[in-house]
Amino acid sequence: MSEDSSGSNGNQGADDISVFEDSEKTLTLMEEIFLLALKNENGYVSFWNSSMPTGLRGCILIELGLRGKVQLESKGILRKGLLRRHLTIKNDEPTGNALLDETLKHVKSMNPPDTVNNWIDYLTGNSWSPSKFGYQLRKVRERVAKNLVEKGILADGKKDFVLFDMIIHPLVDQEVKSQLIKKIQDALLSNWAKDPHRMDKRVLSLIIMAQAACTLDSAFVSLEDNHYKMAMARAKELFELNCEVENRKSNGTDAVMWAVFAAFK
Repeated sequence: MSEDSSGSNGNQGADDISVFEDSEKTLTLMEEIFLLALKNENGYVSFWNSSMPTGLRGCILIELGLRGKVQLESKGILRKGLLRRHLTIKNDEPTGNALLDETLKHVKSMNPPDTVNNWIDYLTGNSWSPSKFGYQLRKVRERVAKNLVEKGILADGKKDFVLFDMIIHPLVDQEVKSQLIKKIQDALLSNWAKDPHRMDKRVLSLIIMAQAACTLDSAFVSLEDNHYKMAMARAKELFELNCEVENRKSNGTDAVMWAVFAAFK
């Protein structure tokens, strides 16, 4: 049995799926990252954040991994590292989320399979190979925002600029974002576990991918200076973890998650 097909990973995926079916306000990692980046009153994410596109695609792959939909091939005789192992399908049943399901179809159709870091490039549209252009996920920010509107967290709107009108999505459920920020602050301060394997996988993923997407700082605006410095130092500590070592500690059950983290080093 490969590392990624162990029973614990299957249980984790099943648990995640049931959680998402139970609550309309439960957020995907992509939605959490988007909310952190959102300028509340203005209702849009900064155009200048060039890390958001790849960060959101990385979150999509982690989501699929946590839900038990994709896995990494086994290390094999050569004991290949995380970024040399191919991403493969584990369960191709639709999730009900359009972005996740589109990505799932792309991964399933890829023959031969490819690595996580290459998949992030394909999904972002950063590949120079014409044969890979069809794998690009388009209008990801708009589609994530639409999901948040449907959940009643954001609203549809329009902002009038001099030369054009821009679609915006102002925040209408402040409590959801406040709870999101509190979750991050608690994980890095009052509930600091020191060991990433004692942390909730979604919270760990949120903190690391928020750094990859350059959105984490918005969760620390309300902190006093000493708590701000402590939270930033601990977040940096998590981001700089040796992903190969940490993946071995978890017996490879979360290999997709660690591979995505490694792709942003």
